[in-house]
Amino acid sequence: MKEFNGKVLFLNRSDINTDEIIPAKYLTEITKEALKSFLLEDLTLEGFDPKRDVAEKKVVVTRANFGCGSSREHAPWALEVNGINLVIAENFARIFRQNMYNCGMIACELPEKTVDDLFKEFAGKETELATDLSRNVFVFKSGASTKEVPFSISGFDKALVEAGGWVEYADAKY
Repeated sequence: MKEFNGKVLFLNRSDINTDEIIPAKYLTEITKEALKSFLLEDLTLEGFDPKRDVAEKKVVVTRANFGCGSSREHAPWALEVNGINLVIAENFARIFRQNMYNCGMIACELPEKTVDDLFKEFAGKETELATDLSRNVFVFKSGASTKEVPFSISGFDKALVEAGGWVEYADAKY
């Protein structure tokens, strides 16, 4: 099972599409590792510099409709190869969300108010997240501020995550 803990990258924008996650010009690459340095290269967000801001981040917290656009698996792969196995958003494009789980990663939907509260309390600060998958709780921490946030995940999605992805799940079950 992958890790779902670490430093948080806050991306305060809705509709971040797969071309912004990994530009289409890199889709000819044949390894995940070749995608690593291009993650979020084309994302336009005030004050955001992917070369500076992505390093050492393990979790993304963002707004609505993350992963819209193309159905390519390269977008989750580019996150994964950078050590980002958890994205939290108000909602996701359906295919992107499933590609995340198929890769053994988590695409967790939280209510808009909860996401707003996380941005208000933690964005712009060094924030760490710990995931307790057995209790379905995220623990956000920055300085003296700590916040527990419950989440839900379907039994099947949890099984995919625990197995490490769809291929590993299928190998174990079939």
